[in-house]
Amino acid sequence: MEEPGSLVTGDRAGGRSWCLRRVGMNAEWLLLEDGNEVTIGRGFGVTYQLVSKICPLMISRNHCVLKQNVEGQWTIMDNKSLNGVWLNRVRLEPLKVYSVRKGDHIQLGVPLENKENAEYEYEVTEEDWERMYPCLAPKNDQMTGKNRGLRTKRKFSLDELEGPGAEGPSNLKSKISKVSCEPGQPVKSHGKGEVASQPSEYLDPKLTSLEPSEKATEAHVHPGSAKIIELHRKKQKASNPSVSQSSLELFKVTMSRILKLKTQMQEKQVAVLKVKKQTQKGNSKKIVKMEQELQDLQSQLCAEQAQQQARVEQLEKTFQEEEQHLQGLEKEQGEEDLKQQLAQALQEHRALMEELNRSKKDFEAIIQAKNKELEQTKEEKEKVQAQKEEVLSHVNDVLENELQCIICSEYFIEAVTLNCAHSFCSYCINEWMKRKVECPICRKDIKSKTHSLVLDNCINKMVDNLSSEVKERRIVLIRERKAKRLS
Repeated sequence: MEEPGSLVTGDRAGGRSWCLRRVGMNAEWLLLEDGNEVTIGRGFGVTYQLVSKICPLMISRNHCVLKQNVEGQWTIMDNKSLNGVWLNRVRLEPLKVYSVRKGDHIQLGVPLENKENAEYEYEVTEEDWERMYPCLAPKNDQMTGKNRGLRTKRKFSLDELEGPGAEGPSNLKSKISKVSCEPGQPVKSHGKGEVASQPSEYLDPKLTSLEPSEKATEAHVHPGSAKIIELHRKKQKASNPSVSQSSLELFKVTMSRILKLKTQMQEKQVAVLKVKKQTQKGNSKKIVKMEQELQDLQSQLCAEQAQQQARVEQLEKTFQEEEQHLQGLEKEQGEEDLKQQLAQALQEHRALMEELNRSKKDFEAIIQAKNKELEQTKEEKEKVQAQKEEVLSHVNDVLENELQCIICSEYFIEAVTLNCAHSFCSYCINEWMKRKVECPICRKDIKSKTHSLVLDNCINKMVDNLSSEVKERRIVLIRERKAKRLS
């Protein structure tokens, strides 16, 4: 059978749950979930993280643990905390499990100076879920998720800042594409149809020397284009892809035009050779005309190659400037990142120093409280010692005044009580009765004597707590009186 107020879970059909309601506040309540262990402290690996604004070290990293036992009843354990856990105003022993019930008062830490209550005080209660939910404190994993969201937003803002720096090279490449498009106009004025329409009957043998020059020109143009493409691929990561692609396409179109012109030159040359073989004897005027046309076509090809070479040099120069600009931007960005890191490190250092100063003040406050407590304990001990000495002095006075024989002025030795209720030493009253048979105090006749064992035992026990001198003197008196009695 369970106690009527015991905290046993398993009854949440009515939408009610157990929790630790913070005293005097409608916030920061701690939910006790069924089947889950609840840890409380100021560390990161706990269920609920409590960071005191007044005294950060009041709550330990893993202060206490609440969990259910086999019967489903909630229990609490002090996990070796510095300032302790209090259940109903009684401090719990560390690492010992205690049962908690509805209405129990739980206190974490101790009150500071000039304060009656501790900062974290809770009451065990059962509340409706709708009433309790707005007042619940966030768990430690929820706080960690929020911090991760803040860090993600910060990284996103840095990526946005890097955007304008990446647009600079693309704008430069767009300018390059505009420059590369202008020299292509002469190619359109000399098309394939125009070359084919010219007569090609005769050709001078000297024209065969054009092939090596064309091959040399082709070998000169292609390495430049390969270099431009390689530079373009290097910078394509930092530039706008659409603009870079258009620039590369225009360059390819110009190169294709040059190749077409060279093909036309080769076809013209082959035709001239064929005509020369067929008609070795022909009209010299037609041959001269064809030679002139071939020279014009060759000059056009040379001009086109010169323009292309100038365009390649311009592209190389532009790409070098862009590369230097990118290096400068990277250097500036690195310096800005370094400055930000230094500023962040300084800020963290200042925060750490402030936390250390607060911790130092908190430690000083705790040490002062402990010293004050020790002083109070010392004063109480001194008071107890004074009371003990006072009691001992009172006992000595009683021994001296009430338990002394009026005849010998010593503590009773074998005390004897007369019929008049007065007591004397057995030896002393016997010696007195040799002279007078009456009481030395009230002068009544002595009719009877009774040995008082109670007085003897009381005096012996009291004498044991007195000084050694009193003990030795009593032993000597007892021996002397025994010797006189035997004699």
